[in-house]
Amino acid sequence: MRIGIVCPYDWNTPGGVQAHIRDLATELKRRGHEVSVLAPSDDESALPDYVTPAGRPVSVPYNGSVARLNVGVVSAARVRRWIKQGNFDVVHVHEAVSPTVSVLTCWIANGPLVATQHAAMERSKALSSLSLLANTALEKVSGRIAVSEKARQFMVEHVGGDAVLIPNGVSCETFAAPEQLPGYPREGPTLFFIGRIDEPRKGLPTLIEALPKIVAVHPDLQLLVAGPGDTDEVAAELPPEIAPHVRFLGLVSETDKVRAYHSADVYIAPQLGGESFGIVLLESMASGTPVLASDLEAFRLVLGDGRYGELFRTGDPDDLAQKCLSLLAEPDRRRQLSGLGLRRAREYDWSTVARDVERVYASVITPGEPVSADLSEQLLGRWARRAAKEDSR
Repeated sequence: MRIGIVCPYDWNTPGGVQAHIRDLATELKRRGHEVSVLAPSDDESALPDYVTPAGRPVSVPYNGSVARLNVGVVSAARVRRWIKQGNFDVVHVHEAVSPTVSVLTCWIANGPLVATQHAAMERSKALSSLSLLANTALEKVSGRIAVSEKARQFMVEHVGGDAVLIPNGVSCETFAAPEQLPGYPREGPTLFFIGRIDEPRKGLPTLIEALPKIVAVHPDLQLLVAGPGDTDEVAAELPPEIAPHVRFLGLVSETDKVRAYHSADVYIAPQLGGESFGIVLLESMASGTPVLASDLEAFRLVLGDGRYGELFRTGDPDDLAQKCLSLLAEPDRRRQLSGLGLRRAREYDWSTVARDVERVYASVITPGEPVSADLSEQLLGRWARRAAKEDSR
């Protein structure tokens, strides 16, 4: 199959959707398909050979976060050229109801289209204003996927129509590598957090607030913090008694991320909301690292309501501290969770997830009729055609 995949967000900015698309493309290529990804990018020189740049992204507040995305007539021209050159059997867009290059692709493309919904946004004025956008984007889509039940409910209630539930995947082989960070293992216990450190909904302040009670029992404890953001600003606000126990790793490579999971005794996921799945939980479980997570609906589903990992009350630092201390005091429980987590993660291995996505592709493909581009049928009309001429000069 010749498969085109559209990434809505800046390829070079860490994020769950980008990671999902990267891993899906890798697995599909491994299975013998020809795959091309279209994505916004600030640094086109850093793109892998299977990624085509869709233009420079801008920062836009979106779904409680800040997304790096792009949409406009120049991007529309690039979408059109990418589709014409790709001769794809199917085009797979992600986050088709957000104001991104994914929407442009839905407007422009004719033929087999598949859309995956990742986010599960709450009802709001912004969401209402996107209803027209969503309807025009999805009217030509013949295959719909949701990565979680919450994302599926969003599509049913706010967009219309149902979707096949195919969860996020994890490469169990990648995260099984047992190597640790330099200097590990160490004498005291180690906790690990990864996420955008200056984004409130990721919950780092809740974890920091819980640390004094944990350190009081384990004075040799260390918290590893990885992810983008202003580490100097966060470090400057740490209480003096806690600062020596927090080590900021910054934006880590995929290799060092795996090493960090293997260096930790417990992975902490203190997110406050806005999560439709919980890929970081799977990564930790695939590494064999026990998980302690806030009891968000999405996390409860991944953790089997506490069977595969411990849960604490969302936003409650006291409960987080108590549950963490219990885990650190019970090595047998941590070993049990490690084994259960590994088995749970294998259910989400990309070899299984990609096979299910292939089935959706097969259900919409018409042999001998590849995806085509027709700007006359999408909302940007003559402006996009003019941009296409200018971009080709």
